[in-house]
Amino acid sequence: MKIGLYFGSFNPIHIGHLAIANFMAEYTDLEEIWFIVSPHNPLKNKASLLADYHRFELVKLSIEAYPQFKASNIEFGLPQPSFTIDTLSYLREKHDKHQFALIVGSDNLNSFTKWKNYELLLQNHELYVYPRPGFKDEDINLPGTIHIVPAPLMEVSSSFIRQAIKEKKEIPFFLPSPAYQYIKDMHFYEK
Repeated sequence: MKIGLYFGSFNPIHIGHLAIANFMAEYTDLEEIWFIVSPHNPLKNKASLLADYHRFELVKLSIEAYPQFKASNIEFGLPQPSFTIDTLSYLREKHDKHQFALIVGSDNLNSFTKWKNYELLLQNHELYVYPRPGFKDEDINLPGTIHIVPAPLMEVSSSFIRQAIKEKKEIPFFLPSPAYQYIKDMHFYEK
């Protein structure tokens, strides 16, 4: 089975994440999309993250109605900070019948050469890239099999969600309903 790995902090997961995953599942050859909740992205500040298990729970609640989507906390048990190459090695060992591809936003391409063993990632895994505003195909100077997926542009971000909640804005349409309710019940991002 060909599986698209969608790594992220998902701090919190929002409708943009789900729309992109839905597009990848319906308009590419990816058979499943696994949301890999990252405990610590080495290129981001960990202090601003909601606890790992809460972010994982938000993802699980948000995707439970979609059989092509799976939530994974696999990185919680791996050494931190999390490196994509290490997670992929572990997944290939545990699921040797699956083929894994990476789903990334075009903004990640600018820093891709900073990823640990990025050359091996590009040699051994396809990249499915969804465009961000201002992205042009000619901006790619990486080798390997890279698919630019013409998904609709999504400008909603987790930082926008966190800021809106802090400002006491009602934003139920920016998050999946179960995640929105969980965040409200737990009073997350209010400070």
